Parts: sequence; structure tokens; C-alpha cells
Amino acid sequence: MLGPYISLIADNSTNAPYVLIGTGTVIIVFGLFGCFATCRGSPWMLKLYAMFLSLVFLAELVAGISGFVFRHEIKGTFHRTYTDAVLNYNAEDEASRAVDNLQHRLRCCGVYNYTSWLASVYYPSNGIPASCCFNSSDCNPEDLRNATVAPSKVYHQGCYELVTAFMETNMAIIAGVTFGIAFSQLIGMLLACCLSRIITANQYEMV
Repeated sequence: MLGPYISLIADNSTNAPYVLIGTGTVIIVFGLFGCFATCRGSPWMLKLYAMFLSLVFLAELVAGISGFVFRHEIKGTFHRTYTDAVLNYNAEDEASRAVDNLQHRLRCCGVYNYTSWLASVYYPSNGIPASCCFNSSDCNPEDLRNATVAPSKVYHQGCYELVTAFMETNMAIIAGVTFGIAFSQLIGMLLACCLSRIITANQYEMV
């Protein structure tokens, strides 16, 4: 689901979906390993599990801080690649489908407004894309090619402003959730280390 949107954010093709899937798989494996270590009551396995959690914690911390620090660069990249997708729109390739999806879902048109389409290679022969129309039943190709009629048929809000406003508004929430998840892993590390010490102490007492 994220693929089309990532194609608008990245300058080149990206492996981000595979990285996310791989990270999720690794975390699941670590979780199962932690359950197994707890059931076996093995101190060294619990310590290894705590080390795994510390690595994941550090990775999440670095990712969260990097995302916050470089958020302006992310917005700049989105502006550049989205503008390029609008100018080279052909209604057929992946970037064009992503533009249509974005405009339809966010109810926006163009980079800053519908006038962004006037400079595109698509406009001279096809007009403004139908995904800009706020009423698809009252939007025909002739109207979309007419610079006088088209403004009354399409959204006036630009997509770039909506996307960047969403990022700015929700950045604090995203950061809070990220650090909340990271904090839960800190608790997991402490519990794993405490359980390992208790098991080791009990083994010495039994001897």
C-alpha cells in the first residue's frame, strides 16, 4: 500500500517496503526467541535477548531522531519528485497512478493548485487529470482542457501543502508513539536482565 506514495517521495526506486518487512520479521523472531529463553529459564539466552532488544532500541532511536532532524529534507524531496511527476504525467506509469491516488484521496490538485498542470506534457492534449475533479459525473475532457471552465470543476487546494501540513501536525504524535514503543523495549531489557540474575542466583543456591 505504501509503494505508490514512496515512489513520489524517493528520487529513485527504493527498497523501503522490503526493509520494513524485514525489520518486522526480525522483531518477531526476537520476540519468539525471548519467549523460548523465558520458558527454558536460560540466563545466557535471556542476556542475548536483552542485547537484541538493545540493538532494536538503538535502531529505532536513530531512525526517530533522523526523521525529525531531516524532515525538511524529506519535504524538499517530496516537492521535487511530486513536481516532476506532475510535469511528466501520462496517466499510465506508476508515478502517474500515485499522483491520481494522492489527488483523489486528499481532494487536492497539482503541487500548489490546479495551475501546476498547465505546464505539464499531459495538459495540451488531455487537460487537467480527472482525479482533480470534485464531481466526476460533472467533469468531461472538454471542460478540463478549457482554462476558463476547468477551475470551477477541480479542487483548488494544492497537494504539497496538504502533505506537508499533515507531516508538521502529526510529527509530535509520531515521535511520541516511536519513543513510547522504544521505552517499552527498555522495560523488556530490564525484565530480561532481572530474570537472568534471579535464575542465576537460584542456580547457585541450589548448588
